[in-house]
Amino acid sequence: MKNYYLGIDLGSTTSKAVIIDEQDAIIGRGITNTRANYKVAADIARDEAIYDARFTLLQQRVPAEQMARPEYQRYMQDLKNVFKYGQFKRRMESLEKLLVSTVEGYTHADKAAILEKLKEIIETIRPQIHRGFIHEDLGSKNQFFRDIVSEKYNAQVEEKGRSFYEPLMLAFDKSITPVENEMVHYDFAELMAESMAALEEKYSALAEGAAGADAGLEAVRKHYKEVEQTLRPHVADIAGEEINIARMVGTGYGRALLPFPPDCIKSEILCHAFGAHAVFPKTRTVLDIGGQDTKAIQVDSHGLVTSFHMNDRCAAGCGRYLGYIADEFGLSLNELGTEANKATKETTICSTCTVFAGAEVKELLHNGEERPNILAGLHKAIVQRAMSLIARSGGVRNEFTFTGGVARNQAVLKYVKEMVRHAYGDLTMNIHTDSIFMGALGAAMLSRRNINVDLPAGKTVVETEGAE
Repeated sequence: MKNYYLGIDLGSTTSKAVIIDEQDAIIGRGITNTRANYKVAADIARDEAIYDARFTLLQQRVPAEQMARPEYQRYMQDLKNVFKYGQFKRRMESLEKLLVSTVEGYTHADKAAILEKLKEIIETIRPQIHRGFIHEDLGSKNQFFRDIVSEKYNAQVEEKGRSFYEPLMLAFDKSITPVENEMVHYDFAELMAESMAALEEKYSALAEGAAGADAGLEAVRKHYKEVEQTLRPHVADIAGEEINIARMVGTGYGRALLPFPPDCIKSEILCHAFGAHAVFPKTRTVLDIGGQDTKAIQVDSHGLVTSFHMNDRCAAGCGRYLGYIADEFGLSLNELGTEANKATKETTICSTCTVFAGAEVKELLHNGEERPNILAGLHKAIVQRAMSLIARSGGVRNEFTFTGGVARNQAVLKYVKEMVRHAYGDLTMNIHTDSIFMGALGAAMLSRRNINVDLPAGKTVVETEGAE
């Protein structure tokens, strides 16, 4: 039996899991939004990593030269998206039932009309979500169940249910949390069978030329039966194969709440540093901007921490702050950086405090400042705060690696590159597509090594600038 190793990074906004093999190769990744029930968040992230590992093992069963062909690449991409839809659909069914039950419990005089409007909204968003996963690549956009459903639901309430806005939104607020905190167990083989059937229906309905310039879709349209016949015999084997987790390590902002033995809990600073160094072995300085804190870490040639500074008492300049700003502007987190990069100048921002940011943003908009310019100023202020932290930790040494979920924000990334080069010269800067998983990867690698490492003595965890 093969042994695998699990790392879980339970952050304040997202929970990540990574599974590696004996050679430190990543075979599975899982991510979900952190919720009130930390155990559920950790379990969902772990289960998602196990499902992802089964997809990796399935791909490994097919000869590499065959899997490299465009029809195989596209089929596997679509298969993962449709599989995610199968998971989403089951949780959505629970939400629909609870929404209806919640409204049925109202004593509102217009209960019947509210219920009718709710059912109309559900019937509208159901095919929208189906289309998004099956035909529009929604499954690969890193959006969580709550985000997808709330976006669609809110839009329909605005469009169809304005007269019953309050009771419809109250029903959603009461229903989403218990559904989100419910552990739903999926049968891998069953979901795979459903997913492959859905893909056959999709591809068989495509007329010649319907794929247009999408070469991958055209290739799979022509050859999907061959791909399906190649993969199908392996699915049952993969579904029945035990993913034996020999050891695990938990880390992150909420690590103390993980149901792990004390020796399986490690500092997030250690794990982020170790993970970043594993991916980029010449790393000597790590900047991690997460949901609730920012960490500036210096590491040695082995990836072990030599010094660090962090702010963990204030969410200013972190992912939660960006989430709050996104809400103020009515944007998704994915849109923030893109919008900021449209700026013609950076508006000066006096405060990066979450408490005061909303009021300042409203005042700037009232005074005629352009939205992209305000967002550019906010992003620049975030990076200036992080640069102050880096300076306290010892500055930037070559190579510099940027990790954490905020590293996906293109405006933050732009300002990090500019400020690091301006202050420290032209050095190598590393940003990986898996930047958000670095802590979980480091935890998994420490679990495989089963070594006892700790933070350097005498280093102080500090708060930068304080809460304004």
